Amino acid sequence: MQLKNDLLLRTIRGEKTERTPVWLMRQAGRILPEYRAVREKMHGFVELVKNPERAAEVTIQPVDILGVDAAIIFSDILVIPEAMGLPYEMVEKRGPYFPKTVRSAADIDRLKVADISGDLAYTPEAIKVTKRELDGRVPLIGFAGAPWTIFAYMVEGSGSKTFSRPRAMLYQEPEMAHRLLQMITDSTIAYLKAQIAAGADVVQVFDSWAGILSTQQYAEFSLSYIARICDAITEVPVTVFAKGAFTSMPDMNALNCATLGLDWNMDIPQMRALFGEGKVLQGNLDPAALYADKATIKKETRQMLDAFGPYRHIANLGHGVYPDIDPDKAKYFIEEVKEYSAEMRS
Repeated sequence: MQLKNDLLLRTIRGEKTERTPVWLMRQAGRILPEYRAVREKMHGFVELVKNPERAAEVTIQPVDILGVDAAIIFSDILVIPEAMGLPYEMVEKRGPYFPKTVRSAADIDRLKVADISGDLAYTPEAIKVTKRELDGRVPLIGFAGAPWTIFAYMVEGSGSKTFSRPRAMLYQEPEMAHRLLQMITDSTIAYLKAQIAAGADVVQVFDSWAGILSTQQYAEFSLSYIARICDAITEVPVTVFAKGAFTSMPDMNALNCATLGLDWNMDIPQMRALFGEGKVLQGNLDPAALYADKATIKKETRQMLDAFGPYRHIANLGHGVYPDIDPDKAKYFIEEVKEYSAEMRS
């Protein structure tokens, strides 16, 4: 199907475009009253993720309401461990919780590489429904968590400031850690390929906990597995977002991906100098800037766009949009990106 708005894809290909494309991480979610209305009809977050029709509905909401240039399928990175045999719960105001965790080789023995057609069929189905309902308005982004981030949750059992248990395993049982990371990687590659077969135009790998590892450990226990995913995904462009991976960014030049996401602490001119024309960059407004008044949002947005320049940039936040952000502020940011980036080219 011919896309009516293919700004995102043309930018990823390195083409000169009439303006900068813009979307928001976590745009399909809690900032929108329309999302909360759908959520209230469901028995929790996980049920919504597993309902293709409702997942498609909330995926499309920000396209209609906020005017973003891409949809991202409504799902969660933790569907992978669940499909591997480690179910999770989403606890309101606390985040994910795993009743069982991985602490030993015997725990890994009880897991499996995810059977996508059996255990994860709901996500590709949601993508098919979404593509049909979008009718070519914008591209659709599929996604998965990076193996290290998934590993961290599976071993820790919940969110954490330190993730000391998974980090301890890297020192105490490195071979066991690699075994689990490879199973997660194999599951993730199959999952992303199923999303692409269902219609995803781009896929993004989220390494939310990249920043808690040393440079050396990140190279061994995270980047090497992200590289395997990037090498395996040849059908569509890949974006890698590794939050906090400052010292590892030079190593990402070698990744077989088109786009790198930057968090809000990363220096734009430094990243431009590092990657040159080799990568499209995505980001990286501080999500907290959307708490400001519109004059401040306008100033911060323009400073960001000036720093990135008019081409090879996808405007976004430097992390997911916070749940208590006013949707009007998010929409103002999106409109300002559109208006000012078009002016930059005139």
